[in-house]
Amino acid sequence: MGARNDGSFLRDHHVIVTGGSSGIGLALVRRVAAAGAKVSVVALEDRDMERLRDAPPSASHPVHLAPADVAQRDQAYAAIASCIERHGPADVLVTCAGVVHPGYVEALPDEVLEREMAIDYFGTLWCIRGVLPDMLERGSGTIVCISSFAGLMGVFGMAAYCPPKYAVRGLCETLRTELKPRGIHVASVYPTDVDTPGLAAEIPQHPPEQDAMQGKIRPISPEVVVDAILDGIARRRKRIYPGGWNWFLARLANGAPWIADRIADRAVAKAVAGRRAGTAR
Repeated sequence: MGARNDGSFLRDHHVIVTGGSSGIGLALVRRVAAAGAKVSVVALEDRDMERLRDAPPSASHPVHLAPADVAQRDQAYAAIASCIERHGPADVLVTCAGVVHPGYVEALPDEVLEREMAIDYFGTLWCIRGVLPDMLERGSGTIVCISSFAGLMGVFGMAAYCPPKYAVRGLCETLRTELKPRGIHVASVYPTDVDTPGLAAEIPQHPPEQDAMQGKIRPISPEVVVDAILDGIARRRKRIYPGGWNWFLARLANGAPWIADRIADRAVAKAVAGRRAGTAR
């Protein structure tokens, strides 16, 4: 469940954070930069990146910014290479880059479905492959991937989001088994909703059934997720569940899925009934 960790154990270590210009990634960048890590950020060249460039976090080492669309393999590889050129081989890679487009499955454009898989899954994979040769050569390193609670359980309205997050989960489970004997620690992170600008933009797009399913789960802060990530790295945890309530929900989804399904189905059925009643008036 994690506790406050200032990240000082990463002092002078090279930490690469994808999606590090906003949300969870930015909170992590600020924490480890303040703790003395050598930090590299791989993210889109957008307003968030501009703000980070104009107001970099307080740090012992200058934060390196590597603009890239991680969904584009060549851009992802080039960005990781620039990070390694600047700060040396990566000691830690944390993949936070992601995007969410809720909606009814029949209404989601094909391009949205393809784009989410490209960013959330392949964007994770390309960056891992970028840091892996040096980690294998040294026989050490840590890879942490942000999946989601939506990578543990199907969520109404998330036909574009859940599949790539399940794929990230499968990737981490496979790499953990393959890379552990070679000295590399792999962990996956399963947060519920996190209080970020991305969530604020996402909520108005939710179908009512999705709100009925998720509405009683209070979003956690990015700092809670960062606490859990740093604790997980320090303790070499395989699976990281930020927050006590999230830990319980994950155990429910993994250990008693029939109960989780029943709770979700009842919430969705109630919302559907309410929507139909409103349409009939």
